Amino acid sequence: MSVAAPPSYDKNIVERRRVPRNADLTRTLRLARGRLTSSHGVEPRFDREILLQHAQALKSFVVVMPLPILLIGFGLMSFIGLNVAAVWAAIAVVGYFVLYLITHQFRALGDRPVDVAVWSRRFLFGHLVAGTGWAYFAAVDCQNCGPLRFEIFQLVVLLIAVALTAMVSSTLRGGVIAAFVPLMAVLAFRMSDGAEPISIVMRAVVIGAVPFFTVVAEHLRRISVERMRHQAEKDELIAELDTARIISDEARRRAEEANLAKSRFLATMSHELRTPLNAILGFSEVIAKEILGPIGNSTYKDYVEDINASGQHLLDLINEILDLSRVEAGRYALDEEAVDLSRIARDCLAYVQLKTEAKGIALQIQFEPNLPQLWADERSIRQIILNLLSNAVKFTPRGGTITIRVGWTAGGGQYVSIRDTGPGIPEEEIPIVLSSFGQGSIAIKSAEQGTGLGLPIVQALVHMHDGEFVLKSRLREGTETIAIFPHARVLEVMPAFQDMS
Repeated sequence: MSVAAPPSYDKNIVERRRVPRNADLTRTLRLARGRLTSSHGVEPRFDREILLQHAQALKSFVVVMPLPILLIGFGLMSFIGLNVAAVWAAIAVVGYFVLYLITHQFRALGDRPVDVAVWSRRFLFGHLVAGTGWAYFAAVDCQNCGPLRFEIFQLVVLLIAVALTAMVSSTLRGGVIAAFVPLMAVLAFRMSDGAEPISIVMRAVVIGAVPFFTVVAEHLRRISVERMRHQAEKDELIAELDTARIISDEARRRAEEANLAKSRFLATMSHELRTPLNAILGFSEVIAKEILGPIGNSTYKDYVEDINASGQHLLDLINEILDLSRVEAGRYALDEEAVDLSRIARDCLAYVQLKTEAKGIALQIQFEPNLPQLWADERSIRQIILNLLSNAVKFTPRGGTITIRVGWTAGGGQYVSIRDTGPGIPEEEIPIVLSSFGQGSIAIKSAEQGTGLGLPIVQALVHMHDGEFVLKSRLREGTETIAIFPHARVLEVMPAFQDMS
């Protein structure tokens, strides 16, 4: 039976606005409240469990008790006679039968609520009644026995009885005292009737054994309470972990549903937006080039060019969102083949050359000669370099410099490095610019349009190639972006095999 507090959670609702509580403080307050409301200094949820353990121990003890009573009765009969032994046995059996009835009544309640204090007093009363048999046993005297023979027999039997009772009733506070109060009263009375010193010492030993075993029983009771408390804390921890797991599963399920809804939305909207965008781009280009005839108004022509540029920007945005969504969903398939990293970098430079010339930006090229080919997706590698070059051109001021390097890494891999002399990125903003739709303060102030998806796409594509993306930047000193590909993707040139025959 677990005495842990039942967990409270709803499997269908994840509470997101509830302020998290301090678990240790909550547990401490609950323990303190329980001790204050319990008459025994134990939490109320443990009181009933302790009584149940006590009832279970008494049931087993009382069932086997007739056998030791019978054996002690035979021993008593050999010293004093049948009549005295029968009277003692009858008193002992009746006393333990009363204790058994109380135990049976308590166990018959089952899971119904009980008054712990009332039932504790009933159990103490049962022990008191059962202890009258031992008090009668201590009051018996043998006049015709040899010196100390019967006294030694009494001493051994009473010590064993006290020890067994302490073991059985350890979960009931005061059980040992209640059972042997009559015994101590009889022994104290007999010590004052002028008995021999050795008999007085023996009786004093029995009287002293009662408080000693009371302390032992209290120690055992505290151990039982601590064991129950640790068990309850373990059960509560398991319940909390189960609750956290359920909440985590629910949150993951909702996230998966949201991600699925996002994917469906993007798939639908990409089709719905691309169709009219293609028409807008095509018709605006026809009008801007005056293929079907002159416009007749230069302002209209400027408007059409703006429409075409805006449509192209919107189409690029949609393509970037779709690329990032496919990468995040694991649906971006790499068409891997042997590619030349230097050749792809040169091709990408041709795309941005017009922009660099328009802004007066100097391009510095440092390519390692005779680089072996790389096992990669050419389209992805091209997109990586183009995104990095576009960012460098966008944020490099007029008259600045962009340096592109392709070469070996220290581990035998290959890398592409693009460094600019732009305004740089503050160190605390680097995680922002690497997140989806994240833009630094320089980008926000810049007149250049951007979506904040270029670097996240680059980072995702590099990771898909088992590589590493590094962004180094310092304010007013420029930015360097490095795409590193591992040695495992470099195709080593094998020497020609020569026939040794």
